[in-house]
Amino acid sequence: MIELHSSPTPNGQKVIIMLEETGLEWKHIDVDIGTGEQFKAEHLKLNPNNKIPAIVDTDSLEGGRYTMMESGAILVYLAEKTGRFLPADRRKRYDTLQWLFFQVAHVGPMFGQANHFNNQPKDNYKDNQYARDRYNNETLRLYRVLDNRLAQSAWLGCDEYTIADIATYPWCKRHAERGIGEAGHPHFTRWFKTMEARPAVRRNNAMADEIRARMAKAAQGRQAIDIYDTRDNGERLAQATSRPSAGKIDPLA
Repeated sequence: MIELHSSPTPNGQKVIIMLEETGLEWKHIDVDIGTGEQFKAEHLKLNPNNKIPAIVDTDSLEGGRYTMMESGAILVYLAEKTGRFLPADRRKRYDTLQWLFFQVAHVGPMFGQANHFNNQPKDNYKDNQYARDRYNNETLRLYRVLDNRLAQSAWLGCDEYTIADIATYPWCKRHAERGIGEAGHPHFTRWFKTMEARPAVRRNNAMADEIRARMAKAAQGRQAIDIYDTRDNGERLAQATSRPSAGKIDPLA
């Protein structure tokens, strides 16, 4: 059994798609990052970086329970556990890993920063023009990289569907809002439509809506936090992980 401790963000959806594709037995354990559940002690044991997703494999290949954080690493783990979506052929494997890391290092962070600055309150909007320009332009550049790659390959990683495709798709759902379409990005558009036709992807999209609705209902009457306030987040983490001085380990002892 795979326990997925998560929210239906793009990074959370990566793992849902992978679990649905592999047919592993799994369940979703909601972690409402909007109300600060990622700072609870039980979640920090799974992900000390106070992020989602995290998984617990109750029947790992080595036996017993195994916990993981970081969505890209989780996809590699699940691929190796099931023998699916990470090719055995060395060249295809490393091509796939290159494009998986491209998503983790570029698509996710840059798309996320663009979304953050585009959604700033109006009183901050003028002051953040440079940031919006920087991340919006980089987002458009990355869509060009994706289109160029998909002009050469049926799938992102290689000539077969892999975890590179699974990782990238959820981050691209809002491409139309950026003017990304068939006229200017025909190869990306072909790939995206092919992704959306996959049954596991369709199930993910339906589940993401259901999970959001369930979490919104559970959050009624609870105080929200600002997940983009990094100072506040740092203070919450420090408070959640503070220990009495008597319990600290002396590194020189």
